[in-house]
Amino acid sequence: MTRSGILQFVSFFIYVLVQALLLKNLVLFNTGFCFLYVAFILLLPIETSTLVLMSLGFIIGFVIDIFYNSLGLHALTMVFIGYLRNYWVSAITPQGGYDSGTVPNLKSNGLQWFLVYMMPLVFVHHLTLFLVESAGFLLFWYSMLKTITSLLFTMTIIVVLQYLIPQHSRT
Repeated sequence: MTRSGILQFVSFFIYVLVQALLLKNLVLFNTGFCFLYVAFILLLPIETSTLVLMSLGFIIGFVIDIFYNSLGLHALTMVFIGYLRNYWVSAITPQGGYDSGTVPNLKSNGLQWFLVYMMPLVFVHHLTLFLVESAGFLLFWYSMLKTITSLLFTMTIIVVLQYLIPQHSRT
């Protein structure tokens, strides 16, 4: 196993533990939830195949479902994000393309690109999560409120962690 593979393996457990132990009961204004674990899939190297992203998304979502007792809700949303990620990356590819081994982090791509990359995917994750949780469009506006506040909370934490934790631009 390569050094980057070991780091990804360790980061998987860190994301799960932080989400399950520290962030599970942290809610802002009874609507804002922090789902930091979504960053695990979004911060994998750009060349990661869709099948690997979906498989890892299912695994991390399933583990989070065990802690949240949510019957596959997080697994569903993470498989969906794993499916969408490479399409979104190809849609926002810069003119020169990406270097081999590029990790989509703040250091290697800058804040503007990072926000353009992360926000739509985190928004789709949260919207899917809260709409399925509320049984569709029954509570649409309340789901939208939870989506927006959770998006702001999650993105703030992800960006702050990107600044605090030293990142390597190549794996």
